[in-house]
Amino acid sequence: MGTHTRRRIDADERRARLAVRHRLAPSARASSAEEVAGSLVALHATDPASVFLAVAARLAGEQGEAGPVAGLERALYEDRTLTRMHGMRHTLFVFPTTLVPAVHASTTRDVAARERTMLLKDLRKGSEYDEAWLTETERQVLAELTARGEATGSELGRAVPRLRAQYLYGVGTRQEGPQSLSSRLLRVLGMEGRIARGRPLGAWTSSQFRWAPTPRQPDPSDEDAHAELVRQWLAACGPATEADLKWWTGWKVTDVRKALAAVGAEPVDLGEGTGHVLPDDLDPVRADPGPWAALLPGLDPTAMGWQYRDWYTDPAHKSALFDRSGNIGPTVWWNGRVVGGWAQRPDGEIAVRFLSGDGGAEAKAAVEEEAARLRGWLGDARVTPRFRTPLERELAGGPKGGVVA
Repeated sequence: MGTHTRRRIDADERRARLAVRHRLAPSARASSAEEVAGSLVALHATDPASVFLAVAARLAGEQGEAGPVAGLERALYEDRTLTRMHGMRHTLFVFPTTLVPAVHASTTRDVAARERTMLLKDLRKGSEYDEAWLTETERQVLAELTARGEATGSELGRAVPRLRAQYLYGVGTRQEGPQSLSSRLLRVLGMEGRIARGRPLGAWTSSQFRWAPTPRQPDPSDEDAHAELVRQWLAACGPATEADLKWWTGWKVTDVRKALAAVGAEPVDLGEGTGHVLPDDLDPVRADPGPWAALLPGLDPTAMGWQYRDWYTDPAHKSALFDRSGNIGPTVWWNGRVVGGWAQRPDGEIAVRFLSGDGGAEAKAAVEEEAARLRGWLGDARVTPRFRTPLERELAGGPKGGVVA
């Protein structure tokens, strides 16, 4: 398609696409955690609670009222239809298990190789252990984990004493000091796809997990894996720019362009630059998703889906909604725009503040309804984001009151 015939997709249409494809409009909500993950490609899992909150915001009807915990735990730990693993930009995500081979081959495999190389280098510098010793340690750990089915790092360390070995980390630097092999080796094995995080220790908000062996997965080529991940991402987030995709994946721009070409992506005019959509995704969005509100958690995949966010987030609100590292906190959405933030207070109340007046009374009523739904399924659970933002901190400790205009 030549430049002169490029279709224009404006911000209003992008927000309409987002409402349906990200399962946020009431008419588009999902019936299961698997549907949510499939629609979004990846759920940020650095903060375990974010996974549950992101799914809950998108579940329909009675499932939304009951909350996501039972369904997500079944998918993650029993049916294994969802997998928690390292993916793009060295970040922990939950993916549909069917997508794991593409994610591993396109993003995780190279990082895992670097992590193993660094571990071996540190062992050689700071201990008497070599590659053969490490290989035998891994064999014993995997055999023990296979026999048990699931185990914590501490349990594995008691069963395999070699896992408790220590070495001197950072030899000759200010960071020099003893370090245990356990957590680092388990992390490498996880990144290599040989083991995966299983059930947490404690409640669903816990960040301490048991480990479980993983079945052998297909091993696609780099090119096929890059293309598959881009195909999934464009279906969820298209139109988007090369810069958006490079930021989201952490790939080199050459890899991004090769993958876009491999899926036959079509260029479109976004006003602020050139975007890309799948070749069968050029038709205008015709159905009106209707008005919708959502309370999304910190690191939600919708809020973190693009590098350029001005079409759904007012730049003036950045200092309130983001931390210093660029992590977005809990956000309030109205019809495809971030209009405020929210937090859970110690008594369980959901406190909300609008940063802009979009929607008026209708928006306020819809947001209050979503806050009540969230408060209902959370019950006695208390959620504090791992990456706290100025507005979330203020709301979490502020005076009582529901929605604050």
